[in-house]
Parts: sequence; C-alpha cells; structure tokens
Amino acid sequence: MKTTATTLFMLMSLVGSATAHMAMLYPTPRGGYGTNEYNGHVHTFIGYEDDTWKARFPCGGFAPGPVTELKAGEVVPVRFLASSMKKKDIKTQPRPTNSKHRFKQARHGGGTCEFSLSYNGGRTFHLIGRYTKSCPDAYYEWPVKIPSNVPSCNKKNQCLFVWSWTANILPQYYQNCADVIIKGVANGKLPSKGIEIVDFPGHKQGVKAPGDGAGENMGKGPNKHEINANLNNPWD
Repeated sequence: MKTTATTLFMLMSLVGSATAHMAMLYPTPRGGYGTNEYNGHVHTFIGYEDDTWKARFPCGGFAPGPVTELKAGEVVPVRFLASSMKKKDIKTQPRPTNSKHRFKQARHGGGTCEFSLSYNGGRTFHLIGRYTKSCPDAYYEWPVKIPSNVPSCNKKNQCLFVWSWTANILPQYYQNCADVIIKGVANGKLPSKGIEIVDFPGHKQGVKAPGDGAGENMGKGPNKHEINANLNNPWD
C-alpha cells in the first residue's frame, strides 16, 4: 500500500510522543523528511532504542539518502524540522510568527549545534560552524558556510554535511547527516578542528549544553556574532 504524507506524519507523531525532538530539514539528511526511510526516527537521539529501531552513531544508522550539491564558499541555509510540524508549516517556515499560529518544538531549551563535513562516511568530522544556546529552532535559518578552501568530494556515500546537537535540558546527543557532493578547490584542505561527541556509550556522559531559557518555545534565533563567526570560518 502506498504510504501517504498523512501516514508519515502519524508515524512521526507516534515516535515523537516518546522522543519528540528535532531534526535537520535542509540539507535533507539520511532518514529525513522526503526520503524513503522517513518515519520519525530521524528525530531520535543517538542510543535511542525501541522494538524496531536503534539510533546508531554516526548519522543515526540510516542508509544514504538524496545528494545535495554544494561548493566551496557557499553559505548553506540550514533548516530544522520539529516533530510536531505539519506539512503547511514545513512549506511556510522558517519565519517567526505570532503566538496564535505556532507549532510546538521539543528543542529541550536549545543547546549547542555543531556543523561539520566528513569526507570518509562519518569516521572523522571537520568543524565548519557552531551555534550555541538557542539552536536548534525551526522558526529560523541557520547560516553555515562551506569553507572557501576545502577540497572537492564526490565519493559515493562518503561525503557528508553533518549536524550534531548537544541538548540543554537533557543529556542527549543528536546527529543527522546529509549526503553531499562538494565542488572544492585544487590542493584544498579541511578544517583541523573536530566536533564534540558526548552522551552515549564510549563517550563523556552527562553533558548538557547551555540553553536560552525559551524551553520548548520559539527562541531568539541565531546570534548575530555567531552568524558572523560562522561566515568567516574561524575553526583553524
């Protein structure tokens, strides 16, 4: 039987009732909205397990998904998906709205979002952006720049744009990976700094990132100073 958009949202709601978290919407991650595997598990934190699913590191354990083409120097307008968003919300966001027309977000008071590139399928990660306290939030775009001097990457299933989140209210770690092709520069290099990896077996436990005090509501969005920093790639 063909799976409808309504069915997908019902499935997401069932998963969301137990885990009710955030996911990357754009670039489209493995297991994300619009992929064949999409059923809400993309919202789960690393280590989450139920009768049918276990979210594994890296990338949640999903199969490779659609490929987004990026290039060195490009600014990626990252968007997020709240588990309670309806189809119309996905079409109209990201934009702040009034209190009568808001969807709920299980953003756990915000936290730290890190963005990275992996050229080896998630074995190593190279930090290219970071937002603290108010991230993630589906009401905003979060600009992340692909460094101007990165090398090209077109190896099948190996080139990834990665979002990782350390939550504020709960010590939970999330990671979504978008398959990409990157048009880079000759003799380019990747940033030397890695990402924080915490709160699942084999890694530091009990880490909770600072939040923004907005709880599950719409926060203030990306900090202007952090936007400027992310567009200037200070990670080397």
